Amino acid sequence: MKILFAAACAISLLVPFAASAKSTDRNEDMAIDAGAQSGTLVGDGKTVLSQGVIVTQGTLDLRSSDAEIYMKDGEAVRAVFTGKQAKLKQQLDDGTWMDASADRIDYDIKSEVLTMTGNYHVKSARGTNAGQKMTYNTRTGEMNSGGDGTRVRTVIPPKNKTAAPAAATPATKTTVPTAGSKK
Repeated sequence: MKILFAAACAISLLVPFAASAKSTDRNEDMAIDAGAQSGTLVGDGKTVLSQGVIVTQGTLDLRSSDAEIYMKDGEAVRAVFTGKQAKLKQQLDDGTWMDASADRIDYDIKSEVLTMTGNYHVKSARGTNAGQKMTYNTRTGEMNSGGDGTRVRTVIPPKNKTAAPAAATPATKTTVPTAGSKK
């Protein structure tokens, strides 16, 4: 279970668009709930969680049909959550929420790279991003999406939605003399 805890702790870092996950979440108890678990928690191998997987820690809530935790030398090195759709929700340090979903959420714990594939959608106060594949480096904040022949859609809301539109300036009429006029 210690290995699953390490893998799930890494999942709490998964916050796209360079936002900060609620830092106090890492100090909370983590609960991992699944209908079934099989595999090894020592050495090299994988542990398979199935029949509905729920990982919670503080404000982090990750749900998927199935999950695989890969181990190398007794340490979790990768966590893969699958389902139609795997869902991730977490409050950010600024108090806003981030929601993400994809058919597959693959997190390489060592490199801290998150890959979301299959109809992914990420939504936060900073905007939305959706497509078929997104790779996000949680360490550097670098995000790559699209480029595989599919389209990517990003929507960024205005900084101040409540601002009144700028007042229209009244049109001024300018009279230009025409040829043959006496002006």
